[in-house]
Amino acid sequence: MAHPRVLAIDVGTGTQDILVFEAGTVIENAVQLVMPSPTALLAEQVKQTTADGTDLFLTGVTMGGGPDHWAVEAHLRKGLKVYATPDAARTFDDDLTRVEAMGVRIVDGPNGVAGARRLEMRDFYFGELMDALNSFHVSTAFDAVAVAVFDHGAAPPGVSDRRFRFDYLREQVVRGTGLTGFGFLAAEIPARMTRMRAVARTWTGSEPLFLMDTGPAAVLGALDDPGVGAVNRAMVVNLGNFHTIAALLDGRRIAGLFEHHTGELTREKLEGYLDGLASGTLSNQAVFDDMGHGALELGPIAEPSPPLALTGPRRGLLDGSRLRPHLAVPHGDMMLTGCFGLLRALAVRLPELAPAIANQLDEADLKPAEPRAAP
Repeated sequence: MAHPRVLAIDVGTGTQDILVFEAGTVIENAVQLVMPSPTALLAEQVKQTTADGTDLFLTGVTMGGGPDHWAVEAHLRKGLKVYATPDAARTFDDDLTRVEAMGVRIVDGPNGVAGARRLEMRDFYFGELMDALNSFHVSTAFDAVAVAVFDHGAAPPGVSDRRFRFDYLREQVVRGTGLTGFGFLAAEIPARMTRMRAVARTWTGSEPLFLMDTGPAAVLGALDDPGVGAVNRAMVVNLGNFHTIAALLDGRRIAGLFEHHTGELTREKLEGYLDGLASGTLSNQAVFDDMGHGALELGPIAEPSPPLALTGPRRGLLDGSRLRPHLAVPHGDMMLTGCFGLLRALAVRLPELAPAIANQLDEADLKPAEPRAAP
């Protein structure tokens, strides 16, 4: 495949970050967009429906929560009705009895929802993106499409979705799958990953579709920053708008990990968690009790703390930190870190694309930075 083109989309809570990869071009000149996230877009539609005093009928598939969930709760508090199909309702909770307890009425179709405004729930805005690219005469022919979403997984009734999510992360790390192992071709997505599978169900193209978790994608993409990729051991943190993931890396092997909600963190608290990750003393239960997802418990680590690299839109949380973090900016664009991680993982899963992806991304870093000393 001489000059493959790949569409990479990193779907977050605040934004969806989009990169058009085209082999044989300069990566810094690639077409890129940073747009409002699907959950933010749906939340605005819900708010307008609330302002209009109109009931809601939610259809579509399971998608990312957060802003859309909060907007629906506000709609219900106004005394307005919300109807939802089962797949759409699972956006709010895998247990539909808990969704009904919110006040959402679960329905199989449009019967009985007369007068309600219909809104479609989905994470994949492919048609709208193609329209945008066509408007600027950018080709919409691709050899593969790669999408990253944050997937809690379908937790069984009575099981915390936070614990269920982190149990999955732990299992993957113990299996030694590495960062790239958090990605799957559409037909290979595990049954528990309901959000990834929902994206796959909305895909109607013939090109290969690759799905990956946003956290590992961001950590992997950060390694394309020369200052991060040049060290053997590092702590890499993605401070997203809604979730924070921190990985202790030994080469490309995940040696330690914790995940939390960004909104629950302060600079001092995050510094403490990172100290614990580096020393191997971080407690899984302590992170969970603080409304986080969890941590791998490693046991004491004798080695000095490794260099710390930050990426993500909320990296300013560690401004002025005593840990002196390095701000990772792979290929000159921090907001596309997850897209670069998607490309690296896709190259492993579809080896026919690997030479073109490696040539283009590695060419951008012909002069790697000198390794940084540990702070």
